[in-house]
Amino acid sequence: MCGIVGYIGPQEAVPILLTGLHRMEYRGYDSAGLCSVSNGQLIISKRAGRVADLEKVLEPNEHSVKLGIGHTRWATHGLPNDVNAHPHTDASGRIALVHNGIIENYLAIRKQLENAGLQCKSDTDSEVLAVFIGMLYDKLGDLELAVQTALQEVDGTFGLVVVSTVDPDLLIAARRGSPLILGIGKDEYIVASDASAIISHTRQVIYLAENEMAVVRRSGYTTKTIANVATHSEIEEIAFELSQIERGGFAHFMLKEIHEQPSTFHDGYRGRLNIEDGKVRLGGLSKMQDRIREAKRIIITACGTSWHAALVGEYLIEQLARIPVEVEYASEFRYRDPIVNPDDVVIAISQSGETADTLAAVREARRKGATVLGMVNVVGSTIARETDAGVYLHAGPEIGVASTKAFTSQLCVLTQFAMYVGQMHGMSPELSRTIAQHIDALPGQIQEILDRADEMRTIAKQYARSTNALYLGRGVHFPVALEGALKLKEISYVHAEGYPAAEMKHGPIALIDENMPVVFIATKEELYDKVLSGIEEVRARRGKVIAIATEGDEHIKTVADHVFTIPSTLSILSPVLASIPLQLLAYYVAVERGCNVDMPRNLAKSVTVE
Repeated sequence: MCGIVGYIGPQEAVPILLTGLHRMEYRGYDSAGLCSVSNGQLIISKRAGRVADLEKVLEPNEHSVKLGIGHTRWATHGLPNDVNAHPHTDASGRIALVHNGIIENYLAIRKQLENAGLQCKSDTDSEVLAVFIGMLYDKLGDLELAVQTALQEVDGTFGLVVVSTVDPDLLIAARRGSPLILGIGKDEYIVASDASAIISHTRQVIYLAENEMAVVRRSGYTTKTIANVATHSEIEEIAFELSQIERGGFAHFMLKEIHEQPSTFHDGYRGRLNIEDGKVRLGGLSKMQDRIREAKRIIITACGTSWHAALVGEYLIEQLARIPVEVEYASEFRYRDPIVNPDDVVIAISQSGETADTLAAVREARRKGATVLGMVNVVGSTIARETDAGVYLHAGPEIGVASTKAFTSQLCVLTQFAMYVGQMHGMSPELSRTIAQHIDALPGQIQEILDRADEMRTIAKQYARSTNALYLGRGVHFPVALEGALKLKEISYVHAEGYPAAEMKHGPIALIDENMPVVFIATKEELYDKVLSGIEEVRARRGKVIAIATEGDEHIKTVADHVFTIPSTLSILSPVLASIPLQLLAYYVAVERGCNVDMPRNLAKSVTVE
């Protein structure tokens, strides 16, 4: 991983490839490269660093070619350097590929190649695949057949595009476990791992299915499985606008997306929640309604920020529907042979819909007979396609690597799901109406918080040079504490940990001194007095207290060093509001530290490898 783009058509390929790579920079990467096919040879340029570094070393004749591939790499096998950057070629230098994913049996294949006298120059698993395809081409004399044969032999995941000098009018794309899209223009085709690289050229796309490949020529394309069975993939239309993946005057995509939350949260319940009677209608779940009603247990599986949203969902569903809920790390789910029954409902949450660990959990749950639902943001993503039913977040494209608006949209959808199930099990109409009315007030309340963002900027400046931080919350705010700490770690590289507030005295309190900022989510709810006790314990050890508190709370100002207030709402909805100032805190700390907010080091937006 991380970004793939390929072009074949009448236009100059290199500017199109470079634009595509720039549009995918948000996904996170450490090197970039291009390969174009011109006059019977492959012209390859690649560099560690940014796409801008690659542009400086392009050969002049690269700008006249009509066929090429490009890649931004997020290192898995081998250091991020020029040699390990993509594209990679076969031993003869006639065939080149770009590859996302991991070839798990690459060592065995590499040994086979070495026995045949073929060597690899890099440390990557991707080059092994390129050399393997080249060896098979020498035996079979047909590039399409060589690619098919190689892909049937490899274990692991791939989204790849192959070009060559042996057939300079051919581009081959294939996927397993790593997304790939074929854009269909007027007499031209663009292949990419992300729709953002395609949308400025065409909105008509085919989302390649698992183990599907596209054989593309200037005259047209065909699709089939890697086992050579013809497929008839449906052409779909990209749902978002180009303006949604541009910064729109904001300094960073992350800040833009933080400020989009009043509208994205509203989009999450528009047309689904009747404010007058509180009824929830989730059309995407209608065909599974009976199985959801009869579920004895709900399991939610996710990773990272989505896992934190899942923890909030556990509180919501158990409180409103009175059904037991378990939350599982997707990365661990399938490896412990989980007990999953046919009357369980498993919910997979993922912004991208391509998260490899979450997708593996989906397949494990389906294999064991459970009803599997998806909550994803990206239309047409693999999880959306492989689950029994689901609900889209409607947050729009999220470009910043650190998730913000997708998190609050996940909370929006999970709240409605909890109400949806609760209403199946006798939740009172009065409670439904009350929750609905408070949900409808949240977009305006989010905007009130954002209008005071400068207050959090002032706090952030005072703690931007701290090296550690604690985030503490009770009940439904414990997951919010985890999410706040994760945001700070992700983009500012400050070590931060989230805990249930009562757990502080069971170890973390040893860390507290006059240099330690401690963020308390201290809204006026049922556990407010307990949180105040924790604040006093921190003050007694000279720790610095930053409190997220409820508007009108005058007492909190007497015990905290800094207070940022949020509007009052129902306790089950307060995580939505409490998360906004924590996003702002992380953002402003990162800016003060001079960090690359939208592309934090070592991170990728969509983790499509285990």
